[in-house]
Amino acid sequence: MKILIVEDDKKISSFIKRGLEEEYFSIDVAYDGEEGFLLATLNSYDVIILDWMLPKMDGVELCKKIRTSNITTPVLMLTAKSDIEDKVFGLENGADDYLSKPFAFEELIARVKALHRRNSYKSKNILTVDDLKLNPLTREVTRGSSKIELSVKEYELLEFLMRNRGRIVTNAMIMDNIWDMQQDIESNVINVYIHHLRNKIDKNSENKLIHTVRGAGYRIG
Repeated sequence: MKILIVEDDKKISSFIKRGLEEEYFSIDVAYDGEEGFLLATLNSYDVIILDWMLPKMDGVELCKKIRTSNITTPVLMLTAKSDIEDKVFGLENGADDYLSKPFAFEELIARVKALHRRNSYKSKNILTVDDLKLNPLTREVTRGSSKIELSVKEYELLEFLMRNRGRIVTNAMIMDNIWDMQQDIESNVINVYIHHLRNKIDKNSENKLIHTVRGAGYRIG
């Protein structure tokens, strides 16, 4: 599981990061709202842990901005505010769950896992872009009435593109999510796999779905 922590208190963020890494989660940390938004748009996360009070952009404003950018990652809001009105305000502005400070780390872990589990259930729905369909349960891919056979990496790349439909995904995002930034691979491997996908998905169709955004990355839709 990959998690983004947006928390300006470095003692708290370090405590959360260390505890989550002991659960074998991959963690990124941002210390203000603007950095948090940048990371949320550049990378794909399973859960975002977001503090309410942040410099440069507060947590509620950041959450709203994330949602208006079509990022559906579950958000767990952390705050010292405990009034029901504050909790409702945070939830109405895009947060999925709420945890008041101080909190027990065991509860944080449980809430993170619950958010990820609920989102995983949702993610099992069939993904659709025009007449292209991908079923995450069966891993079957079709375009129109034709079934498309893909290699493991081709499938993972297509699913990542489709889950980010309408958004530009960069080479760094693809490397981080598909190859985990750790494998020793050729520098042009992404171009090669995009080429393979185009041959299998777009070659026989007038409506091309996979687009290169020059100098930025790729987009499907």
